[in-house]
Amino acid sequence: MRKYQTQIKSIFHLAWPAIVQEALNVVVTYVDTAMVGALGASASAAVGLTGSVGWLVSSIAVAFGIGVLAVCAQADGAKNEEKVKKAGQQALFMTFIVGIILTVICLIISPFLPTWLGGDVSIRHEASMYFMIISVPLLLRTAVLILSSALRGVSDMKTPMLIHFYMNIVNIIVNFFLIYPTQKYFGITIWGAGLGVKGAAIATAISFAFGGVLMFKHYYQNPSFDFHHTGFHFDLPIFKECLRIGIPVVMERSVICLGHVTFASLIAKLGVVPFAAHTIALQAEQAFYIPGYGFQSAASTLVGNAVGERSENKVKQVTYLICIMTFLLMLIAGILLFFFAEQLMSIFTPDSHVIELGTNVLRIVSVSEPIYGVLVILEGTFNGMGDTKGPFLYSLFTMWGIRILGSWIMIHIFSLDLQAVWIMMVCDNIARCFLLTRRFFKRKWLYRFNIE
Repeated sequence: MRKYQTQIKSIFHLAWPAIVQEALNVVVTYVDTAMVGALGASASAAVGLTGSVGWLVSSIAVAFGIGVLAVCAQADGAKNEEKVKKAGQQALFMTFIVGIILTVICLIISPFLPTWLGGDVSIRHEASMYFMIISVPLLLRTAVLILSSALRGVSDMKTPMLIHFYMNIVNIIVNFFLIYPTQKYFGITIWGAGLGVKGAAIATAISFAFGGVLMFKHYYQNPSFDFHHTGFHFDLPIFKECLRIGIPVVMERSVICLGHVTFASLIAKLGVVPFAAHTIALQAEQAFYIPGYGFQSAASTLVGNAVGERSENKVKQVTYLICIMTFLLMLIAGILLFFFAEQLMSIFTPDSHVIELGTNVLRIVSVSEPIYGVLVILEGTFNGMGDTKGPFLYSLFTMWGIRILGSWIMIHIFSLDLQAVWIMMVCDNIARCFLLTRRFFKRKWLYRFNIE
């Protein structure tokens, strides 16, 4: 019993900063969405249209970071300080390579993206402008995401949390001054630029740049990487090891996010109101993912440590404990989402049609929240192990074979609406959770990593 209490304490010690970070991110997303939503359904749709591509870009950076996290965590578990140092240093080289490539690609495609996504003609210009502006500081955004993973690999969860908190504060404050025109509040005239969607984009870009500079400062000062004594050194074998783990995750995230892009383009064809409801409902649902994604970081780090220690029992115990805790927390979250879906949608938009449609789809997805929580933890477990190829294949199958194909059939053959499409999204998540659970119990990872 004492052993389990110790493990639970370790899990919460690593998980609470990530949970707080997720909560802060959701708060700023809510505020951001509500600020833009106050401008009307068209503004929400313009920002939301390219949101899935922005998610893809961020996910690619995060996925490369997972390779660094896994190598650092496994080396840390094996007490190999020299490898921890070298693996952490590779994160900087990865940041420059990935960040520059993503920035160039995003700036090139920004004028054409809304058209490719099938967005309504009335929102294409603003959607293109929004995506271009937030792509300018993408190198610094990549630094936040990849260097955060390096810090988590050495169990530093608090620094990424604090930096995201500061970024969120900057984003909200600058949003307020750039989105709205000059107005009076409580008899006091407050200056505002009145830039609308463009102002929201500039605020986001400023927060990205601020976060990137701050993250590099703290990453450079972390004693685990020992930059003060060793400087920056490129190590090809360890860089390749990070890539071997990270590239399948990149492919998995790309498959999922490209699926979201295709998914969004299918829904965009249903009209501005259904698309606005879809976009806002996705944002609203994020709050109920907080336990899953918070505990996922702890799962990746602790499982990586257990692999480094060559302990099968520790891998299983950590995974079981985190899955049970997350399932219970997200069961509660799902119940709350079901009963308060309408009030949640009302926060982000005054449009009654958008609220009604968004409420219906949120209630549909609420029933799968506990299962999605287990799915997220198992993804973290396999990432910590470095076993990333199987999960990629599962994502490929469920995203495109269930969600996308199913949604296309629902829309184009049966002429059904947004609710049917969200049912396909739930089926995708349930199927992927089942496949990952099956893979974990088959224990193929045991022989691959020679855990005793």
